[in-house]
Amino acid sequence: MHSSFMPPRQVKIGDAAAFVGITPRAIRHYHEIGLLPEPERGGDDRRRYGYEDMIRLLWIRKMADAGIALDDIRGAFTTDTASATADSAEGLAGILERLEETLAEQEAELRRQRTAVQRMRTEGSRMGLLSDFVTDRLKSLPEGSLRQDDLDTLLVTERIFGPLGAAVQATRFIALATRPALRADSDRMDAAEEALDDGVAVDDPRVAQVAAERYAFENALHAVIEESGLDEADEALFDAWDILHPPTDGDGGGGREAGSMSAFEAIGKMPYDFSPARLRCMELAQELSARDWGNERR
Repeated sequence: MHSSFMPPRQVKIGDAAAFVGITPRAIRHYHEIGLLPEPERGGDDRRRYGYEDMIRLLWIRKMADAGIALDDIRGAFTTDTASATADSAEGLAGILERLEETLAEQEAELRRQRTAVQRMRTEGSRMGLLSDFVTDRLKSLPEGSLRQDDLDTLLVTERIFGPLGAAVQATRFIALATRPALRADSDRMDAAEEALDDGVAVDDPRVAQVAAERYAFENALHAVIEESGLDEADEALFDAWDILHPPTDGDGGGGREAGSMSAFEAIGKMPYDFSPARLRCMELAQELSARDWGNERR
């Protein structure tokens, strides 16, 4: 071979980086963390890289491109030589096995995320944020019959009580969405309660009046739900949930995610901008309902 074609025995850091396909800064970082031993320096006090250095750099890049952490790469090499020994090769096999497991988990998570995005595109952005168990309950409704506030309420309910609680609450919105007169009455009730702002005293007569109207409306809504058979669908929801999620010891969360807050904790962290008068109105309506329920049991 002609001497002009003989490669150099050592190269500078820029040439080493260009050959491997990385940057000089990356090589310096490898030196700093002990991944690549410091090479000898030339008369100009610059690093010089030889054949074995280049081999290690090529392996480092291959392993890094495969997603192996630099700390794991360092552990796969011995500190005595620039090439891997049998022991380090076995260590690398273990690292690759763990990496494969991690990639499988990431792949599963990507599939879950893709499914969620597809649901959001199919069901509509807000509808798709709810779980399948809830959206299945709403699929019979005409498009656009649910309001934004309805979906927002279901989203909060699912966070607190889980998919089953939100699916049961969806019955209310199904009744309202399919009966314009009932929806109009609901709107009037909501407006009356919102009018009980901070300027209204707790003992104002309007508080008790609105509470009585809310109690009457809830009775009317419940009657519509019974007449339409929606309450039977609610019972079927519990059966379907039990099939999908067999109860286990200590499981009473309605399908909340593992490690999530209890309903009590979640309610305490969710802000509600209700005035004292409106809160009193809610209490009075509940008292009327409890009294009515108690009379029925006698």
